[in-house]
Amino acid sequence: MERQRTGGLIEYELAGMDVADVRFAVSPLTELTLSLRTFRDPGRYPVHLPWLQRTEQARSALDLPLLRALTNSVLWTPDYLTPRPYSPLTRIGDELAAVENVHLPRMLDDLRAVHPDALPAPLRGDPETVRERIATALRAYWDTCFEPWWPRMRAVLQADVVHRGQVISAYGTAAMFADLSDRVRLVDGVVRVCLGTDARFRRPTTGEGLTLVPTLFTRGATAPISPEEPPVVMYGARGVGTLWQAEPRRAPAALAGLVGAPRAGLLTVLAAPASSTELAGRLGVTTSAVNQHLRALRDAGLLTSARHGRSVLYLRSELGDALVAGVGAGADAGPAAGLDRASARA
Repeated sequence: MERQRTGGLIEYELAGMDVADVRFAVSPLTELTLSLRTFRDPGRYPVHLPWLQRTEQARSALDLPLLRALTNSVLWTPDYLTPRPYSPLTRIGDELAAVENVHLPRMLDDLRAVHPDALPAPLRGDPETVRERIATALRAYWDTCFEPWWPRMRAVLQADVVHRGQVISAYGTAAMFADLSDRVRLVDGVVRVCLGTDARFRRPTTGEGLTLVPTLFTRGATAPISPEEPPVVMYGARGVGTLWQAEPRRAPAALAGLVGAPRAGLLTVLAAPASSTELAGRLGVTTSAVNQHLRALRDAGLLTSARHGRSVLYLRSELGDALVAGVGAGADAGPAAGLDRASARA
Protein backbone atom coordinates (compact mmCIF):
# COMPACT_ATOMS: atom_id res chain seq x y z
CA MET A 1 0.00 0.00 0.00
CA GLU A 2 1.48 3.35 -0.99
CA ARG A 3 1.34 6.09 1.61
CA GLN A 4 2.32 9.72 1.92
CA ARG A 5 5.89 10.46 2.92
CA THR A 6 6.29 11.43 6.57
CA GLY A 7 9.44 9.71 7.77
CA GLY A 8 9.18 5.92 7.73
CA LEU A 9 12.20 3.81 6.83
CA ILE A 10 12.31 0.25 5.52
CA GLU A 11 15.69 -1.49 5.32
CA TYR A 12 16.43 -4.69 3.42
CA GLU A 13 19.75 -6.43 4.06
CA LEU A 14 21.01 -7.96 0.83
CA ALA A 15 22.64 -11.35 1.16
CA GLY A 16 26.33 -10.64 0.72
CA MET A 17 25.72 -7.78 -1.74
CA ASP A 18 24.92 -10.46 -4.31
CA VAL A 19 23.34 -9.05 -7.48
CA ALA A 20 21.55 -12.38 -7.87
CA ASP A 21 19.61 -11.47 -4.72
CA VAL A 22 17.97 -8.62 -6.65
CA ARG A 23 15.45 -9.34 -9.41
CA PHE A 24 13.07 -7.27 -11.51
CA ALA A 25 9.47 -8.20 -12.22
CA VAL A 26 6.30 -6.66 -13.65
CA SER A 27 2.82 -7.05 -12.17
CA PRO A 28 -0.20 -6.29 -14.39
CA LEU A 29 -2.44 -6.42 -11.31
CA THR A 30 -0.30 -3.85 -9.52
CA GLU A 31 -0.64 -1.51 -12.49
CA LEU A 32 -4.39 -2.12 -12.60
CA THR A 33 -4.77 -1.42 -8.87
CA LEU A 34 -2.53 1.63 -8.68
CA SER A 35 -4.26 3.13 -11.72
CA LEU A 36 -7.47 3.35 -9.67
CA ARG A 37 -5.95 6.35 -7.92
CA THR A 38 -6.30 8.31 -11.14
CA PHE A 39 -10.08 8.05 -10.71
CA ARG A 40 -9.91 9.83 -7.37
CA ASP A 41 -7.26 12.42 -8.18
CA PRO A 42 -6.60 12.70 -11.94
CA GLY A 43 -4.79 16.01 -11.48
CA ARG A 44 -2.07 14.19 -9.56
CA TYR A 45 -1.35 12.06 -12.63
CA PRO A 46 -1.52 14.50 -15.55
CA VAL A 47 0.54 12.26 -17.82
CA HIS A 48 -2.35 9.76 -17.84
CA LEU A 49 -5.09 12.25 -18.76
CA PRO A 50 -5.10 11.17 -22.45
CA TRP A 51 -5.74 7.58 -21.38
CA LEU A 52 -8.45 8.65 -18.94
CA GLN A 53 -10.16 10.59 -21.73
CA ARG A 54 -9.95 7.71 -24.20
CA THR A 55 -11.37 5.22 -21.70
CA GLU A 56 -14.07 7.48 -20.23
CA GLN A 57 -16.94 5.82 -22.06
CA ALA A 58 -15.71 2.31 -21.20
CA ARG A 59 -15.35 3.23 -17.52
CA SER A 60 -18.94 4.43 -17.35
CA ALA A 61 -20.14 0.82 -17.69
CA LEU A 62 -17.94 -0.48 -14.85
CA ASP A 63 -18.68 -1.01 -11.15
CA LEU A 64 -17.24 2.40 -10.34
CA PRO A 65 -18.48 2.63 -6.71
CA LEU A 66 -16.56 -0.53 -5.86
CA LEU A 67 -13.45 0.36 -7.87
CA ARG A 68 -13.28 3.78 -6.20
CA ALA A 69 -13.67 2.11 -2.80
CA LEU A 70 -10.38 0.25 -3.38
CA THR A 71 -8.51 3.50 -2.66
CA ASN A 72 -8.91 6.17 0.00
CA SER A 73 -8.39 9.92 0.24
CA VAL A 74 -4.62 9.57 0.64
CA LEU A 75 -4.47 7.04 -2.22
CA TRP A 76 -3.67 3.89 -0.27
CA THR A 77 -4.57 0.59 -1.92
CA PRO A 78 -4.98 -2.94 -0.45
CA ASP A 79 -1.70 -4.84 -0.24
CA TYR A 80 -3.18 -8.07 -1.61
CA LEU A 81 -4.02 -6.24 -4.84
CA THR A 82 -0.37 -5.22 -5.35
CA PRO A 83 1.26 -8.67 -5.06
CA ARG A 84 4.90 -9.54 -5.39
CA PRO A 85 5.41 -10.66 -9.01
CA TYR A 86 7.97 -13.30 -9.90
CA SER A 87 8.70 -12.52 -13.55
CA PRO A 88 8.85 -9.65 -16.04
CA LEU A 89 6.21 -11.68 -17.93
CA THR A 90 3.63 -12.13 -15.15
CA ARG A 91 0.16 -12.85 -16.57
CA ILE A 92 -2.93 -10.98 -15.44
CA GLY A 93 -5.01 -14.17 -15.54
CA ASP A 94 -2.83 -15.78 -12.88
CA GLU A 95 -2.97 -12.70 -10.66
CA LEU A 96 -6.75 -12.32 -10.98
CA ALA A 97 -7.17 -15.99 -10.10
CA ALA A 98 -5.30 -15.26 -6.86
CA VAL A 99 -7.66 -12.35 -6.18
CA GLU A 100 -10.63 -14.67 -6.66
CA ASN A 101 -9.19 -17.14 -4.14
CA VAL A 102 -7.57 -14.84 -1.58
CA HIS A 103 -8.18 -15.92 2.01
CA LEU A 104 -11.07 -13.90 3.36
CA PRO A 105 -9.31 -12.82 6.59
CA ARG A 106 -6.38 -11.49 4.53
CA MET A 107 -8.75 -9.59 2.24
CA LEU A 108 -10.68 -8.06 5.12
CA ASP A 109 -7.50 -7.05 6.99
CA ASP A 110 -6.16 -5.29 3.91
CA LEU A 111 -9.45 -3.53 3.16
CA ARG A 112 -9.72 -2.34 6.77
CA ALA A 113 -6.15 -1.07 6.65
CA VAL A 114 -7.18 1.18 3.75
CA HIS A 115 -10.43 2.21 5.50
CA PRO A 116 -9.68 2.03 9.26
CA ASP A 117 -12.76 3.99 10.33
CA ALA A 118 -15.40 2.09 8.36
CA LEU A 119 -15.59 0.16 5.12
CA PRO A 120 -17.39 1.97 2.28
CA ALA A 121 -20.78 0.54 1.37
CA PRO A 122 -19.54 -1.44 -1.70
CA LEU A 123 -17.10 -3.35 0.54
CA ARG A 124 -19.59 -4.30 3.25
CA GLY A 125 -21.67 -7.44 3.53
CA ASP A 126 -20.91 -11.12 3.06
CA PRO A 127 -17.11 -11.43 2.60
CA GLU A 128 -17.39 -14.09 -0.12
CA THR A 129 -19.75 -11.84 -2.07
CA VAL A 130 -17.40 -8.88 -1.64
CA ARG A 131 -14.45 -10.99 -2.81
CA GLU A 132 -16.34 -12.08 -5.91
CA ARG A 133 -17.51 -8.55 -6.66
CA ILE A 134 -13.96 -7.19 -6.39
CA ALA A 135 -12.58 -9.86 -8.72
CA THR A 136 -15.40 -9.32 -11.23
CA ALA A 137 -14.99 -5.54 -11.20
CA LEU A 138 -11.21 -5.74 -11.66
CA ARG A 139 -11.54 -8.23 -14.52
CA ALA A 140 -14.06 -5.99 -16.32
CA TYR A 141 -11.79 -2.99 -15.76
CA TRP A 142 -8.85 -4.90 -17.24
CA ASP A 143 -10.83 -6.10 -20.27
CA THR A 144 -12.20 -2.68 -21.21
CA CYS A 145 -9.58 -0.15 -20.13
CA PHE A 146 -6.28 -2.04 -19.83
CA GLU A 147 -6.07 -4.96 -22.25
CA PRO A 148 -6.12 -2.78 -25.41
CA TRP A 149 -3.33 -0.64 -23.97
CA TRP A 150 -1.34 -3.26 -22.08
CA PRO A 151 1.19 -4.05 -24.86
CA ARG A 152 2.13 -0.40 -24.86
CA MET A 153 2.30 -0.19 -21.06
CA ARG A 154 4.27 -3.41 -20.82
CA ALA A 155 6.78 -2.17 -23.41
CA VAL A 156 7.57 0.88 -21.24
CA LEU A 157 7.90 -1.27 -18.11
CA GLN A 158 10.13 -3.83 -19.80
CA ALA A 159 12.27 -1.09 -21.33
CA ASP A 160 12.81 0.23 -17.81
CA VAL A 161 13.95 -3.20 -16.63
CA VAL A 162 16.43 -3.41 -19.52
CA HIS A 163 17.76 0.05 -18.64
CA ARG A 164 18.28 -0.89 -14.99
CA GLY A 165 20.23 -3.95 -16.05
CA GLN A 166 22.46 -1.80 -18.22
CA VAL A 167 23.10 0.58 -15.31
CA ILE A 168 24.12 -2.35 -13.09
CA SER A 169 26.46 -3.64 -15.79
CA ALA A 170 28.08 -0.26 -16.40
CA TYR A 171 28.10 1.38 -12.98
CA GLY A 172 27.19 -1.18 -10.34
CA THR A 173 24.26 -2.08 -8.11
CA ALA A 174 24.51 0.98 -5.87
CA ALA A 175 24.23 3.31 -8.86
CA MET A 176 21.15 1.43 -10.06
CA PHE A 177 19.42 1.85 -6.69
CA ALA A 178 20.32 5.54 -6.56
CA ASP A 179 18.79 5.97 -10.01
CA LEU A 180 15.44 4.45 -8.95
CA SER A 181 14.32 7.33 -6.76
CA ASP A 182 15.64 9.86 -4.28
CA ARG A 183 13.83 7.75 -1.66
CA VAL A 184 16.01 4.67 -2.29
CA ARG A 185 19.68 4.09 -1.48
CA LEU A 186 22.02 1.11 -1.16
CA VAL A 187 24.43 1.67 1.75
CA ASP A 188 26.82 -1.02 2.96
CA GLY A 189 24.69 -3.83 1.57
CA VAL A 190 21.42 -2.44 2.97
CA VAL A 191 18.68 -1.08 0.70
CA ARG A 192 17.04 1.86 2.48
CA VAL A 193 13.57 3.00 1.37
CA CYS A 194 12.07 6.18 2.83
CA LEU A 195 8.29 5.82 3.11
CA GLY A 196 5.35 8.06 3.81
CA THR A 197 4.43 6.36 7.09
CA ASP A 198 5.99 5.93 10.49
CA ALA A 199 6.68 2.26 9.71
CA ARG A 200 10.23 1.21 10.49
CA PHE A 201 11.82 -2.20 10.26
CA ARG A 202 14.95 -3.94 9.05
CA ARG A 203 15.00 -7.46 7.69
CA PRO A 204 17.27 -9.68 5.58
CA THR A 205 16.35 -10.83 2.10
CA THR A 206 18.07 -14.20 2.51
CA GLY A 207 16.07 -16.99 0.92
CA GLU A 208 13.58 -14.59 -0.68
CA GLY A 209 15.60 -12.01 -2.56
CA LEU A 210 14.50 -8.44 -3.21
CA THR A 211 12.05 -7.80 -6.05
CA LEU A 212 12.09 -4.42 -7.82
CA VAL A 213 8.82 -3.58 -9.56
CA PRO A 214 8.57 -0.66 -12.02
CA THR A 215 5.15 0.96 -12.20
CA LEU A 216 3.49 3.60 -14.37
CA PHE A 217 1.22 4.88 -11.62
CA THR A 218 3.48 5.99 -8.81
CA ARG A 219 5.98 8.73 -8.20
CA GLY A 220 9.05 8.10 -6.10
CA ALA A 221 9.18 4.66 -4.54
CA THR A 222 7.35 2.57 -1.95
CA ALA A 223 7.51 -0.79 -0.18
CA PRO A 224 5.22 -2.94 1.98
CA ILE A 225 4.90 -1.53 5.49
CA SER A 226 4.85 -4.95 7.17
CA PRO A 227 8.01 -6.99 7.78
CA GLU A 228 5.87 -10.08 7.15
CA GLU A 229 5.43 -9.14 3.48
CA PRO A 230 8.01 -10.34 0.90
CA PRO A 231 10.78 -7.80 0.20
CA VAL A 232 9.53 -5.56 -2.62
CA VAL A 233 10.30 -2.03 -3.80
CA MET A 234 7.93 -0.42 -6.30
CA TYR A 235 9.28 2.60 -8.14
CA GLY A 236 8.25 4.93 -10.96
CA ALA A 237 9.25 3.63 -14.38
CA ARG A 238 11.22 5.70 -16.86
CA GLY A 239 9.56 6.89 -20.06
CA VAL A 240 6.04 7.37 -18.69
CA GLY A 241 5.88 10.80 -20.31
CA THR A 242 5.90 9.18 -23.77
CA LEU A 243 3.33 6.52 -22.93
CA TRP A 244 0.23 8.09 -24.47
CA GLN A 245 1.82 9.89 -27.40
CA ALA A 246 0.50 8.75 -30.76
CA GLU A 247 2.94 6.76 -32.86
CA PRO A 248 3.05 8.16 -36.37
CA ARG A 249 4.95 5.75 -38.60
CA ARG A 250 6.96 6.70 -41.63
CA ALA A 251 6.43 4.57 -44.70
CA PRO A 252 8.19 4.70 -48.06
CA ALA A 253 6.66 7.42 -50.20
CA ALA A 254 6.10 4.98 -53.06
CA LEU A 255 4.15 2.63 -50.77
CA ALA A 256 1.99 5.50 -49.52
CA GLY A 257 1.38 6.50 -53.12
CA LEU A 258 0.29 2.97 -53.96
CA VAL A 259 -2.08 2.14 -51.10
CA GLY A 260 -2.54 5.50 -49.36
CA ALA A 261 -0.77 6.89 -46.31
CA PRO A 262 -3.07 5.32 -43.66
CA ARG A 263 -2.76 1.80 -45.07
CA ALA A 264 0.96 2.21 -45.74
CA GLY A 265 1.36 3.16 -42.08
CA LEU A 266 -0.50 0.06 -40.93
CA LEU A 267 1.56 -2.19 -43.19
CA THR A 268 4.70 -0.63 -41.71
CA VAL A 269 3.51 -1.22 -38.13
CA LEU A 270 2.30 -4.78 -38.71
CA ALA A 271 5.69 -6.40 -39.03
CA ALA A 272 4.66 -7.69 -35.57
CA PRO A 273 1.15 -8.92 -34.68
CA ALA A 274 -1.29 -6.44 -33.11
CA SER A 275 -5.02 -6.11 -32.54
CA SER A 276 -7.16 -3.30 -33.92
CA THR A 277 -7.68 -1.87 -30.42
CA GLU A 278 -3.94 -1.91 -29.77
CA LEU A 279 -3.27 -0.23 -33.12
CA ALA A 280 -5.89 2.42 -32.38
CA GLY A 281 -4.25 3.16 -29.05
CA ARG A 282 -0.76 3.32 -30.50
CA LEU A 283 -1.81 5.57 -33.37
CA GLY A 284 -4.24 7.74 -31.39
CA VAL A 285 -7.38 7.10 -33.48
CA THR A 286 -10.64 5.20 -33.19
CA THR A 287 -10.85 1.43 -33.51
CA SER A 288 -13.49 1.73 -36.23
CA ALA A 289 -11.13 3.81 -38.37
CA VAL A 290 -8.40 1.20 -38.04
CA ASN A 291 -10.78 -1.70 -38.75
CA GLN A 292 -11.86 -0.14 -42.04
CA HIS A 293 -8.31 -0.20 -43.36
CA LEU A 294 -7.41 -3.56 -41.82
CA ARG A 295 -10.31 -5.24 -43.62
CA ALA A 296 -9.27 -3.74 -46.95
CA LEU A 297 -5.65 -4.84 -46.51
CA ARG A 298 -6.66 -8.33 -45.46
CA ASP A 299 -9.08 -8.68 -48.39
CA ALA A 300 -6.21 -7.72 -50.71
CA GLY A 301 -4.05 -10.48 -49.22
CA LEU A 302 -1.58 -8.09 -47.60
CA LEU A 303 -2.49 -9.07 -44.01
CA THR A 304 -3.34 -12.28 -42.21
CA SER A 305 -5.50 -12.47 -39.10
CA ALA A 306 -5.95 -14.97 -36.28
CA ARG A 307 -8.03 -15.00 -33.12
CA HIS A 308 -6.10 -14.79 -29.84
CA GLY A 309 -8.45 -15.03 -26.85
CA ARG A 310 -11.00 -12.27 -27.24
CA SER A 311 -8.86 -10.35 -29.74
CA VAL A 312 -8.10 -10.72 -33.43
CA LEU A 313 -4.41 -10.21 -34.22
CA TYR A 314 -3.28 -8.89 -37.60
CA LEU A 315 0.11 -9.48 -39.23
CA ARG A 316 1.62 -8.74 -42.61
CA SER A 317 1.34 -11.68 -44.99
CA GLU A 318 4.20 -12.87 -47.17
CA LEU A 319 2.72 -10.76 -49.95
CA GLY A 320 2.60 -7.76 -47.61
CA ASP A 321 6.22 -8.32 -46.57
CA ALA A 322 7.27 -8.51 -50.20
CA LEU A 323 5.36 -5.34 -51.06
CA VAL A 324 6.88 -3.32 -48.20
CA ALA A 325 10.37 -4.62 -48.93
CA GLY A 326 10.10 -4.17 -52.69
CA VAL A 327 8.51 -0.71 -52.73
CA GLY A 328 10.63 0.53 -49.84
CA ALA A 329 13.98 -0.56 -51.27
CA GLY A 330 16.01 2.51 -51.96
CA ALA A 331 13.02 4.81 -51.49
CA ASP A 332 12.94 7.84 -49.23
CA ALA A 333 10.47 7.82 -46.39
CA GLY A 334 7.39 9.78 -47.17
CA PRO A 335 5.21 11.83 -44.85
CA ALA A 336 4.34 10.35 -41.48
CA ALA A 337 1.90 7.60 -42.28
CA GLY A 338 0.09 7.49 -38.97
CA LEU A 339 -3.68 7.38 -39.13
CA ASP A 340 -4.57 10.98 -38.46
CA ARG A 341 -8.27 11.54 -38.04
CA ALA A 342 -8.72 13.27 -41.38
CA SER A 343 -7.10 10.51 -43.41
CA ALA A 344 -8.81 7.81 -41.38
CA ARG A 345 -12.16 8.99 -42.70
CA ALA A 346 -10.94 8.82 -46.32
